[in-house]
Amino acid sequence: HLAEFWMLEPEFAFADLKDNVALASDYIKYMAKVALNENEDDIAFFDKFVEKGLIERLTNVIESPFEIITYTDAIKILEKSMKKFQYPVKWGNDLQSEHERYLSEEHFKKPVVVIDYPKEIKAFYMKDNKDGKTVAAMDILVPKIGEIVGGSQREDDYELLKNKIKNKGLDLNTYKWYLDLREYGSAPHAGFGVGFERLVQFITGMENIRDVIPFYRAAGSCDF
Repeated sequence: HLAEFWMLEPEFAFADLKDNVALASDYIKYMAKVALNENEDDIAFFDKFVEKGLIERLTNVIESPFEIITYTDAIKILEKSMKKFQYPVKWGNDLQSEHERYLSEEHFKKPVVVIDYPKEIKAFYMKDNKDGKTVAAMDILVPKIGEIVGGSQREDDYELLKNKIKNKGLDLNTYKWYLDLREYGSAPHAGFGVGFERLVQFITGMENIRDVIPFYRAAGSCDF
């Protein structure tokens, strides 16, 4: 894992979770397509010397739909796998990298979008679902890496947002600037973040993320 990384963060109005999933999935597909079409020689090099079958994998990413499942279904799949994980699989626990990689690498064998996470493990600004237990959040998981995109539909109701901050035990004054963005009216909106280095790693097939960032920073290692 990196201690310092770059992230692409689009945010767009008049959008719900479904729109968010569609845009994020299309973006990953688009980047794979650009890499194949505009950097053909580079991708051929990576296909030959780094990951055999890279071109075929990226082509499948472009042409095949991503699997979409709920967090609840993801937990059921992990429990039924009978695989011994380092971190326990339990509804209410966040998915770890080993869980994400199992879903995308071994079970579905392609990118997976997990939606509707428990609200207790997600940020206060994510919109609650009608069940009162989950939020309109989504993560895109890909083979060899795990999570590459994380996002959600945002809470646009001022009073609900204020209550969510209180319920999380956070200081309202600290988030006054954020509340001010909603106080005088808002619109349904959503957004997501793409880990840039993870995206480069996914497209090039590199094994170690430190090889796709110019200046590697990790815990206990900040050499100049």
